[in-house]
Amino acid sequence: MEFSQVQTIPVVMNIMKVLLTGFLAFIIAFFLTPLMTHFLYKYRIGIKIKKTDVNGEKLTYVSQLHQHKANTPVMGGILVWFTVMILVFASHYLFPILAGWWDMNFLARLDFLSRKQVWLPLFALVSAGILGLCDDFASVKGLGKNKGGGIRFLTRFGWLILISGLGAWWFYYKLGWDRIHIPAIGDFSIGLWYIPLFMFVILFAAISSNETDGLDGLNGGILLIAFASFGIISFVGNKLDLAAFCAAISGALLAFLWFNVYPARFFMGDTGAISLGATLGVVAMITNSALILFIIVFVYIIESMSVVIQLGSKKFFKRKVFLAAPIHHHFEAKGWPETKVTMRAWILTLVFALVGVIIGILGMGKWK
Repeated sequence: MEFSQVQTIPVVMNIMKVLLTGFLAFIIAFFLTPLMTHFLYKYRIGIKIKKTDVNGEKLTYVSQLHQHKANTPVMGGILVWFTVMILVFASHYLFPILAGWWDMNFLARLDFLSRKQVWLPLFALVSAGILGLCDDFASVKGLGKNKGGGIRFLTRFGWLILISGLGAWWFYYKLGWDRIHIPAIGDFSIGLWYIPLFMFVILFAAISSNETDGLDGLNGGILLIAFASFGIISFVGNKLDLAAFCAAISGALLAFLWFNVYPARFFMGDTGAISLGATLGVVAMITNSALILFIIVFVYIIESMSVVIQLGSKKFFKRKVFLAAPIHHHFEAKGWPETKVTMRAWILTLVFALVGVIIGILGMGKWK
């Protein structure tokens, strides 16, 4: 064997670790789906189509267009974060034991429960997932103070602030991280401003993800592209465990999409949209790629801005700018088939993701 071949072996092993982690996540999630859907259908944990908006005004287009989706099971996002949680802990505790039994040392190398790289995004994934799960359950059962059920927005927002605040505190005080990277320019220390920046990124990603989760497969596809993109950025930046973590989420999302594409067998729900959005924000901060995040998920900016513009126009000018908001519902109301809206959003995200990954890699900063 030539020396150059020997040098490439660690790289190949690292690539295999990431790819195999994603594959295992896909397999686990795929075979967990029948059990989960059986439970959701059996106990009638189905979505209720909203008839009023956040201001209590009657919805016209959305309720009409989506009435056929009533009672479709929700909480499908459990499939993603529960699968990732299983795989993370299995890789750390179970795989080394199996490696000893079967004399397969490679299994032990699949461990990606890294304190510096995975603990915080895993915390965001599970904690925000539980928050979303409570909101989904309250919505289905008609509990809570919202009309039609569900945790009030201000309450959910408060919990997200708490989760993002804990993450910001950990980064700033525990890890001593206070820099923001501008691709191809360099790192800039911003001191205590890092804390509100961290919280803003997490809140933006979580809330925008939740707003975008309105059509079959729409948000799942965007999140899949985003996590795969950050998996590449993490791998190139030598954050192998974080790359494996992103691969695990990507694999689980791929299995989720198999059943979520039109016509959806179940929906992601807040337990998926909020948790995955918040986790995506944390991953962006760990890779020092906050600005790259806004490129990759540019569709999220469009979706969120459409909501802000719509609410502002209705409040101050008493008129709508869009037929419905977020903007994906506007295109539906204009007569676009749901699948066309979804696929074009995926294509747009893929284009921006390619740009984001290229800029992120070429202009990569120093990571801790």
